[in-house]
Amino acid sequence: MTERKRPRRTRERVLETGLALFNQFGEPNVTTTMIAETMRISPGNLYYHFRNKDEIVNDIFAAFRKEVGRILVAPQGEAASVEDVWLFLHLFFELIWKYRFLYRDLNDLMTRNRTVEIHFKTIIADLTRTIAGLAAGMAKSGEIDARSTDAAPLATNLAVVITYWLSFAYARDPRRFDESAVVGEGAYQVLSLLAPHLTGTGRVLFERLAAQYRPGMSDH
Repeated sequence: MTERKRPRRTRERVLETGLALFNQFGEPNVTTTMIAETMRISPGNLYYHFRNKDEIVNDIFAAFRKEVGRILVAPQGEAASVEDVWLFLHLFFELIWKYRFLYRDLNDLMTRNRTVEIHFKTIIADLTRTIAGLAAGMAKSGEIDARSTDAAPLATNLAVVITYWLSFAYARDPRRFDESAVVGEGAYQVLSLLAPHLTGTGRVLFERLAAQYRPGMSDH
């Protein structure tokens, strides 16, 4: 006999539904009433678990911080390759897409929510540090020309593109926003900033990736 799957608790369902609605409509446009109606529960049942919408946002943000913490681990003197950077970018952009309302509504959330304001600054700092570590690892492995690379501003520029790529991709053409291309195109755009500094096998791999993603971008 197969083991019956444990039913999800109401609290878990509220967080799942809240995340889905925030991603679809934007956090400012979603109310606790909307979440309760979508779940087909009473507002009182929802308020038993969360007193207000900010508590829902903060719990979702805590889950995001936990996941992002597993990705943002700066290499410690280890050699790195373009493939390592590409994998990191894909993982990070997939996480951005999973919690896309945080990035789409970032400025507004940081203005209104102290928890997001405090911890997102740390996430950006950790992101920049991780990128700098990967760049140093690529220099060590000879896939990047360290003599032509000013590591600090390059890491900052890469972090800026990662953080605001989703907003840019949407603003570029909101009526034809291609959700399926966000992850790959974002990773390619970030990696393209490294392209002028790549050498040897790193350059070869970048050209192969460029051939894959440039056609999709030319359609916009």
